[in-house]
Amino acid sequence: MAWLQLKLPCTNIQAEQLSDLLFELSAVSVTFEDAEDTPIFEPKPGTMPLWAHTNVIALFEEDADLVTVYAVLQNRFPEIFQHHILERVEDQAWEKAYFDSFQPIKIANNLWICPTWHKPPEPHATNIMLDPGVAFGTGTHPTTQLCLQMLSETDLANKTVIDYGCGSGILAIAALKLGAQKVVAVDIHEQALEATEQNASTNELLDKIIICHPDKLTNEPVDVIVANILAEPLIKLAGTIIRLLKPQGQLILSGLLTEQSDEVKKAYKILTLQAEKIMDEWCCLSFLKR
Repeated sequence: MAWLQLKLPCTNIQAEQLSDLLFELSAVSVTFEDAEDTPIFEPKPGTMPLWAHTNVIALFEEDADLVTVYAVLQNRFPEIFQHHILERVEDQAWEKAYFDSFQPIKIANNLWICPTWHKPPEPHATNIMLDPGVAFGTGTHPTTQLCLQMLSETDLANKTVIDYGCGSGILAIAALKLGAQKVVAVDIHEQALEATEQNASTNELLDKIIICHPDKLTNEPVDVIVANILAEPLIKLAGTIIRLLKPQGQLILSGLLTEQSDEVKKAYKILTLQAEKIMDEWCCLSFLKR
């Protein structure tokens, strides 16, 4: 069996309205797709934010009469309909296709991120078992990979670590698997804290990790802090983050674009810049507190 797939580029404001109309016109499914490769960082619990430029994709049965569909769309959304794309797509095992789209990722020598349904390619390597989810940080984004690379190059044996803005908890879990003694994972979003708890449990590390809101953090300094958030909050939080770092402690910052790195470096100028990694348009900085 095949399907007729109708793709309509629109704005996030039009997407919901267009989706409702397509269902009224007998679409069997409607999905939203990012039209411009714009990441959404940690949506608020209970919300479903959309991209500024969104593709609305509707599936119709192969023998569906689209004459009426086209007429209604042309009347209600003429500018959108002008750019529509219609394709015939073959049926497939959609669930299998979804799972196949997420493969193990090798981050560094001996460090992998593996979905739970995959057998780790290197069973004796450091394997972080993590499934794609809503909270940001599944290993596919350059900033996450850069932070993981930095962590893999850091001596974490018996160290205390804070993952500031933990998202999915991937960096906290990595730190523990790379030898850290204790990790505190903090985030302002309840959804992220829940995701971190779930992923820590999957990796059998729940007893070694403290998960909390930043307001619950003690003032006890730690050996390593990793913060993969965005440039603006990194700058605003500079004083807090520096105070939480022990002398000779290491700070790893990411979530910033390369053109934002100078501004972030300025905010942390009291520290010594040790390394800078770049992937695509993203940057990761490593500092030492002397």
